[in-house]
Parts: sequence; structure tokens; C-alpha cells
Amino acid sequence: MKRTIFVGLDVHKQWINVAVLLPGQDTPIEWRIVNEPQAIRRMLKRVAELSPGDVRYCYEAGPCGYALQRQIISWSDASCMLVAPSLIPRKPGERIKTDRRDARKLAQLFRAGLLTEVHPLTEEDEAARDLSRARDDLREDLTRARHRLSKFLLRRAITFTGKKAWTNAHRRWLESLRFDNPADSAVVADYLLAIEHIEQRLKSLLVHVERLGHDPRYAKAVATLRCFRSIDTLSAVGYAVELHNFDRFTSARRLMSFVGLIPGEHSSGERRRQGSITKTGNSHVRRLLIEAAWNYRHRPHVGASLRERRKGQPPRVIALADRAMLRLHRRYERLTHRGVLPQKAVVAMARELAGFIWAALSPLASQAAAH
Repeated sequence: MKRTIFVGLDVHKQWINVAVLLPGQDTPIEWRIVNEPQAIRRMLKRVAELSPGDVRYCYEAGPCGYALQRQIISWSDASCMLVAPSLIPRKPGERIKTDRRDARKLAQLFRAGLLTEVHPLTEEDEAARDLSRARDDLREDLTRARHRLSKFLLRRAITFTGKKAWTNAHRRWLESLRFDNPADSAVVADYLLAIEHIEQRLKSLLVHVERLGHDPRYAKAVATLRCFRSIDTLSAVGYAVELHNFDRFTSARRLMSFVGLIPGEHSSGERRRQGSITKTGNSHVRRLLIEAAWNYRHRPHVGASLRERRKGQPPRVIALADRAMLRLHRRYERLTHRGVLPQKAVVAMARELAGFIWAALSPLASQAAAH
């Protein structure tokens, strides 16, 4: 039986604290290295020389991403696991936290099998995810830029009397505004320039995101998701790149848990108490689900756009999407009739929508339906 060496790494931008637990030892060997390729190569060589056996590294998922994991795997025969930081066990009375202690703790918990792995991404999947998130960042920047201008005008008691903001009529009205104070004119011109600049950047990124929807890695999932109401190419790409390897979700509840839509619970003895949703896991997919769920409040209807998106898709997926439309609408009606706030009802609908998406995309659900 091969002996295993467990290595905990506390990774930061400049430094990496290393803690090595050799087989049969409880006290780790510790040192610190500079976070640069040559130092990492020397560390891998030093650990391999400490004792024969399999070497297993781990470190917390964080701002340093997957780069160190890929370096360790490509430069040595060792394995490396990224750990979910929020699921690391913590002692209630522990009040001292240092980088050295963190590395030692990771090594000890790793050997005990108490750490939860973050599913690794390939470089291609990570690039696709970052592209989708960059588009979301720009959308948020555009909202902030528009708010700055609208709130500036509100402070000057200038309001638009048209029906809807940021239409062509609204833009013509903004361009026609004149101010007595040159400073006010400069502020409005700068805000408008910032909005136009972000809009151009957003259009450029949208082309790349839509192209990603036709990539063979995601095309099938995107086409399947577009059969659902309120899910078009951009949001479908968001689901596909964030969830990527769908085989890891062995049940609908696992997907719901991954996006933080299951209720928290604090039960003891005969008392069972559930609270608000956990909000853990992938917040990007959770936002997409909740945004989509708001549209299921309306009467079930297959419009021209949705009918076009469904052309050529499997009947099983279309039937599933129709079931989702009927069920979620009835769910909203029942909950709001009982006095549940619309916001809470929509969160419940988003949780069920995650289940329908799992049923549409999961290989396990497809095999069950085939039998």
C-alpha cells in the first residue's frame, strides 16, 4: 500500500505557506516560499524528496484561481485539490488565525478527509466563464452610469415626461438639455460620454458571447435551455458556462444547493426550523434563475419568439419546458393567494426552475426518461 504525503498551501499574491504531513507523523514540516514559478518548482522537488509516496496538495479557492493547481499538476506527478473555503470546518473557540496556522490546518483536515473540493475548470471553460461574467460586469457598469446621470438631473429638478427612459426619445431629450452653469453642462456631457462608451463595449462583448453559444462545447446545452420561457441566448450561455460539467449534479436538489436556493435549517430534537435560502454557491446562476422566474408570473403562453427558438429541438425538452411554464405559474398563484410576498414566491419558483433545468440537461434524467 502506497504511503501518502498531504500538503496544505496557504496561497497569497506574493507568498505561499507550505505545511507537509509525512506518513505516520502528526507534526507538519513548514516553510514559506515566494509565489513565483521557480520557487514553486523547487517546492515540488523538495516535497518529493522528503519521503517516497503519493503527494497530494490542496489550497483554498480564491483570487489566485486555478493557476497554481495547473502548475503543480503539469510540473509533477502529484495531485492538487482546490478547497471550498466556506465549507472548511472551524472550531467555535478558535480565535487565532495566521497564514502558517491556515496551511497546517488544511494539511490536517485534508488527511482526515474533511475538505470539500471545488470542481476544477479547464482553461477553455474558465475563459468562457470569464467572458460571460465580463458581460455581466459591463451591464452593471451601464446601470450605474445611467443612475448617476438620472440622479444628477433629479437633483436639478429635471424630469423626463415620456413613457420610458433610455429609449430614442429619451436620448434626444437628454441631448437637447441646456444649462446656465458650464459646470452642469460638463457633468452631463461626461456622463453621456461614459454611457455611450460602456454601450459600445457591451455591444462588442455581446458578439463574442453569442458566438460562444454556437461553440460545440455549449451549443447543445444552449439550444436546450432556449426552449424555456424567458431564457434566450445570453442567459443560456450564462447557465452553460457557469455549470459547465453537468454530470456532477446527480440530482436536482444538488443543483438547487449549488446555487444556494435551498432553505437553511436549524433543527434539534423534535423541533425542525427552516429559514431563508442559504445563498451559498454560484450567485451568478442564482441571479439568472430568479430573473427568469419573474416572467413565469404571467399567463402561460408560447409566443412567436419562443416558438422559433424551439424549432428542431427534442419533443421531451419542449414538453418539459411547457410543464415548467404551467407549474411555476400555478405555484405563483397559489403562494400569492396565501399571502406570500411576491419576492418569496419568485424565489420558490426559481428553485423549481432549477429542477426543470436539471431534468432537461442532466444525462441521468435523460436516461431515466428513455426507460
